[in-house]
Amino acid sequence: MVAGAARHLALLPGLGAKAWVWPVPFAEGVAPLLAMRGRDVVVLASGDPFWFGAGTVLAAQLSPGEWVAHPGVSAFALAAARLGWGIEGVACLGLHAAPLTRIRPHLSNGARLLVTLRDGDAVRELADTVTRLGFGASTLWVMEALGGVRERVRQVQAAGFDLAAEAAPVLVAVAAEGQGMPHVAGLPDDLFDHDGQITKRPVRALTLSALAPRPGEMLWDIGAGSGSVSIEWLLAHPSMRAIALEADGVRADRAQANAVALGVDRLVLVRGAAPEALAELPLPDAVFIGGGVSQAMLAALWAMLPAGARLVANGVTLEAEALFANWQAAVGGSLLRIDLAEAGALGGKRGWRAALPVVQWSVTR
Repeated sequence: MVAGAARHLALLPGLGAKAWVWPVPFAEGVAPLLAMRGRDVVVLASGDPFWFGAGTVLAAQLSPGEWVAHPGVSAFALAAARLGWGIEGVACLGLHAAPLTRIRPHLSNGARLLVTLRDGDAVRELADTVTRLGFGASTLWVMEALGGVRERVRQVQAAGFDLAAEAAPVLVAVAAEGQGMPHVAGLPDDLFDHDGQITKRPVRALTLSALAPRPGEMLWDIGAGSGSVSIEWLLAHPSMRAIALEADGVRADRAQANAVALGVDRLVLVRGAAPEALAELPLPDAVFIGGGVSQAMLAALWAMLPAGARLVANGVTLEAEALFANWQAAVGGSLLRIDLAEAGALGGKRGWRAALPVVQWSVTR
């Protein structure tokens, strides 16, 4: 049996074995393939199957002795060879089955990206996305059927993209020109859609510092609001994981939309309240409580946290401050009072406008 996409099988005229066309979406073909165990089966995939390819998915479902891979030259290697780009300095993204907004964290002035796309129509969508994000001056190289007899490479500017339809497989190289997002904690508040329920930029920077994200870790963001803290946690490293808990449906939808818009659609949104909605979740390495804290919530949360987990809780009420003080006296950690004031108009002159002080308790279980 030879399995592959229709375009792969079309490259093998006169094939003696039985051919099986892999369905779309890709995931629907995994179970039928596994049902062929015990037979001689070849799966055709593009280039290197373990770089944004089918190999990663299939190998996870099979035993080590059941399969062998014969990687070819990846589309990324072919594209770099055409342009003379060093791959070690390039962001390689597989967006053929993912939201195009995942490109956003990688866009910065002078950045170079290689992006695989699902088909020709997605090329125009990518150009529109890059332009909408303020990178319309970027140069795009649209590369079709790299390494084959139909290979074609065309250069165009993102803004005003006007190329005719492209043939799959297609990859786009991007030489970015524009102003990207900062890569430190404390993104501008206006990057997030919110209704005022947001951990403001300076407090968010201090909060993320206390949460101390490390690659591969999981965050619980309890009372996520706009999702700003969990989104910045995910932006810290591609391997970061986060679950945002939000009882308000409108805010949950907004947090999910913010995550997609800022390129971290992997944020998991759980609609519910703590501690009830926490029981079945994967245990965290860090927890943030942005509001609505209570004695009952802290007691239940403390009981379920694994040793070494970090907890950071912010509050603005006297009740929250008293609660944190009692818990800090009982189990330790540190208390921080954050007083901020911003200059603003005061009659014909300027004066300081103080924000409500924030009390932050941070502790390791």
